[in-house]
Amino acid sequence: MHLRLFLALLVAALLGMAAQAAVARWQLPLASLALVLLPLLWLSGVLLAPLRRLLRALEGAVLNYRDGDFSMSIAAGGMGRLGGKELAALLRAHQELGLALREQRQQLARRELLLDTVVQNTPLALLLLSEPEGRVSYANIAARQLLDQGRSLAGRSLAELLCEAPESLRQALASEQDQVFAMSEGGQDELFHLSQRRLQLQGQPQRLLLLRRMTRELSRQEVASWKRVIRVISHELNNSLAPISSFAHSGAELARRGQIERLEAVFRNIGERSRHLHSFLAAYAEFAKLPAPQWQAVDWPSFLGGLLAQQPYRLDGEAPTQAARFDAGQIAQALLNLLKNAQEAGGPAEEVSLAVQWRAGELCFSVSDRGSGMSEAVLAQALLPFYSTKRSGGQQGGTGLGLALAREIAEAHGGRVGLSNREGGGLEVRLSLPQPA
Repeated sequence: MHLRLFLALLVAALLGMAAQAAVARWQLPLASLALVLLPLLWLSGVLLAPLRRLLRALEGAVLNYRDGDFSMSIAAGGMGRLGGKELAALLRAHQELGLALREQRQQLARRELLLDTVVQNTPLALLLLSEPEGRVSYANIAARQLLDQGRSLAGRSLAELLCEAPESLRQALASEQDQVFAMSEGGQDELFHLSQRRLQLQGQPQRLLLLRRMTRELSRQEVASWKRVIRVISHELNNSLAPISSFAHSGAELARRGQIERLEAVFRNIGERSRHLHSFLAAYAEFAKLPAPQWQAVDWPSFLGGLLAQQPYRLDGEAPTQAARFDAGQIAQALLNLLKNAQEAGGPAEEVSLAVQWRAGELCFSVSDRGSGMSEAVLAQALLPFYSTKRSGGQQGGTGLGLALAREIAEAHGGRVGLSNREGGGLEVRLSLPQPA
């Protein structure tokens, strides 16, 4: 190639010199000058033609790479004739680059196929929405079955899909917060855990929704919870009965020896352990033997005042005036448990609030705090009986019965309990009760 370039430059120099001599010295006519220059021009074109073809081929390959096509290759058979080792090395590097890019493209395609297969067939409903329009850009099989009986959701707006959806699902997706909520499917209540995230894909804002069915998992967890409660009760009984047995034996020995003055302390210890055991068992009995609710009209001032006398809170909004019916004793017990949990959540006591609202024919109590909230793992299991992040100490707050009892009372009324983390920190627990029209 070096030789060809040298010859091309030499021919160009000779052409320039010949043209100058012909015009300046010999004063040849233009026709004669053309007859001299044309063969030299043709020879220069012949010498540079392979280089021009190679450059065009390289340009085409680069354009194909830009469009994502790595299949183009350039034959290196003519490099010997060009005589350029540098160009031959360039072509080899180009071939190796194309091969590496093709292999990477195939690996990415295989990974995308595997990932799409996994995502499409997972029981977790996955929905990706483009923002701010809220249109579906991706939905797996579970999401399509949940929202439109398996039909395609691509390009459709979330508002359109939720027109015929249950009210609980519309409220959950509108809140844009992680939470647990109940929804009726096929005449049965199904519990869902909703996770939401915002992300950027190719510079475009997206909203990712993940809906997981919790009912079957909760059933498995409930079996595990019952096994766990048996161990807890057994441990607590042993911790109380062993000291009582020991104190009784000590009392009998003291009585036999005539040391009557020490019996008072023995009986006092026996009484303390017995009261502790009684309160422990009473908490479990209250949960296990919840009676059917007694529906009755509620006197709002008396009801809210009774709550405030037992557990401090701040009323969020106006006190309700619209008539409502429910079992005031049971709902008060459920709300007291929720308010107690809110007070123990670690936030300021004055930030614990209670709101009472009517939403789509339902009476909704909302207990909010500014504590640490809940992680996704805790949020998904918080409504399970006997699930607690507190240390067990025989009190109801540490046995995992507070939220579970509130859920049991709400479901006995035909309602439900939902949890969600609040923006800015804290937790909101909603207890919804159906009300007759």
